[in-house]
Amino acid sequence: MEVGLIIAIGLAVAFALTNGFHDASNAIATLVATRGATPGQAVALSAVFNMAGAILLGTAVADTIGGIVTVSDDQMVAVVGSGLAGAVIWNLLTWWRGLPSSSGHALVGGLVGAAIADGVLSGTGGLDAVNWGGFDGWRPTGVIGVLIALLVSPVLGFLGAFFLLRLLRWSSRRWTRRWDTPTKRGGWVTAAGLSFSHGGNDAQKAMGVIAVLLLATGETSELTVPLWAKIVTGVALTLGTALGGWRIVKTIGQRIFGLTPIDSFSSQTSSTAVILSASLVGAPVSTTQVVASSVVGIGAGRRRWRHVRWEIVRDMGLAWITTLPAAAILAVVILIGWRAI
Repeated sequence: MEVGLIIAIGLAVAFALTNGFHDASNAIATLVATRGATPGQAVALSAVFNMAGAILLGTAVADTIGGIVTVSDDQMVAVVGSGLAGAVIWNLLTWWRGLPSSSGHALVGGLVGAAIADGVLSGTGGLDAVNWGGFDGWRPTGVIGVLIALLVSPVLGFLGAFFLLRLLRWSSRRWTRRWDTPTKRGGWVTAAGLSFSHGGNDAQKAMGVIAVLLLATGETSELTVPLWAKIVTGVALTLGTALGGWRIVKTIGQRIFGLTPIDSFSSQTSSTAVILSASLVGAPVSTTQVVASSVVGIGAGRRRWRHVRWEIVRDMGLAWITTLPAAAILAVVILIGWRAI
């Protein structure tokens, strides 16, 4: 392998690691916050099911991510590498602030910014370097399809948590505190499902760019994800959760709204349904956005709007809005430096 390819693949693994800082930690945030599991137990649970999702849940999302940029093969390593670097830097900045921003938004912004900049610098046009796409049936394609999926999924997470919590509260009016223990145990099941769906969606984002890099450099003859890429990205996601995810766990699990075990169960169940469905149709979504929106939905379901910490929600919203342009700008700067070397 050439040096540039090795660096770009390393950046893809780094992206998966910082994705773990953000998104993988969300799979266990509410379980830990409600003391349904210790941090060590939650990380072990997430590790197993993240890896299982990364290996077993197909490559539909990877195929979608792999089709975003349409630059020539000789420029693909520089463009994808710069896009990844921009996303990694933005992930680190927002993680340091404890803001649950979207790694998916960061990756799309970085790839689009680098591709357009490459087209302008090469004199081949900028916008033509991006596959804007739309939908092929239920499957999103290109930037537009991905952005629609990223926009719709938090709404579904909010609504799912809201209605599920209302249903559970209505059906459990005669419950006593003895139901807390079974509910916490159910939280293990939903956390496992959320980790599995996360591994099947977010790990594929890194897998997709690795597949593109291998195809462009002639290492493979078709857009396919080798087994080693699935394992490496799954491991990176898990390490990210264990090493740096606790800042985001605190924000999601404690700072938005005070959660009970039944709240955690509702949030995780609705989030799992949204993310797993998205993975099966090839829609890259943000676990961060879906889980955070579901927690806000819990506050609404309890009719305690005043108890939702709206300043935290506002900061998260600003981070989501600025992620695409910020990652794009970072990627452009890095691409200019990459081309100068």
